Amino acid sequence: MNRTTVLSAVQQVRRMRGGSQSHLMRASDGHFYITKFQNNPQDVRVLANEFLASKIGLHLGLPMPQVEVIEVSDWLVTNTPELRVDIAGRSTPCSSGLQLASRYVADPETHVVFDYLPEVLLLERTRNLQDFARVLVLDKWTGNADGRQVVFTKPVRARKYDVTFIDQGYCFNCAEWDFPDAALRGVYSRNSVYQQVTGWESFEPALSRAEQIDFAELWRLTEGMPEEWWSAHDSDALSRLIETLYQRRSSIRDLITAFRNSSRNPFPNWAGN
Repeated sequence: MNRTTVLSAVQQVRRMRGGSQSHLMRASDGHFYITKFQNNPQDVRVLANEFLASKIGLHLGLPMPQVEVIEVSDWLVTNTPELRVDIAGRSTPCSSGLQLASRYVADPETHVVFDYLPEVLLLERTRNLQDFARVLVLDKWTGNADGRQVVFTKPVRARKYDVTFIDQGYCFNCAEWDFPDAALRGVYSRNSVYQQVTGWESFEPALSRAEQIDFAELWRLTEGMPEEWWSAHDSDALSRLIETLYQRRSSIRDLITAFRNSSRNPFPNWAGN
């Protein structure tokens, strides 16, 4: 597997919120990246999950950050006291080597970034609200065990926000790489974002792209992913995961239907089959 590393971390900016205890880093290309480390408290496989699920999401045409592999040097860890993670109550230096870098969704100097908007702003000032339905294709297909995570961004003086779907670490059920499907897993917390759904066409083109992806294309999306992110105890795990994903394409509509028929009643404007 190709392990060419394009990026190097040059500066830690700040620690981010969240269970993986990621850090915002400046990279050698001058851009900022949310960096998840191999020794994060969730599991090393969340790096693989973020990499592969994001690549799949981008293939489906969803607004997601680009993901890269970033080299974090021993020197940077040693000389940056803030580069630490807390594991079982103990502070530990972040691991050096190959880490997961997710491109920061906006220029921190010119844009504002929120992970929550009041209902009126969510509905009236989100430019791509229809993508909440489309991302369900990914989350149901990949068995996202977390609620759908998003951020809203805009230039400081702009009126409209763009939504970007972030944090794919709990796809494939985090470290388990299995699919205990449940109707309310992998969905956004507020029903209002689904009010535009009127039928299966509301999930296009993501739905057709998922259903039509071939086996070779799924494998291609793993290119460049370091083996140490997933193979510690099972060298065949990735092969089984890709095979399962390929088979699950035919279940996506059933999984969305289970959510449709759930107690949430998320699609009140969807009539008929």
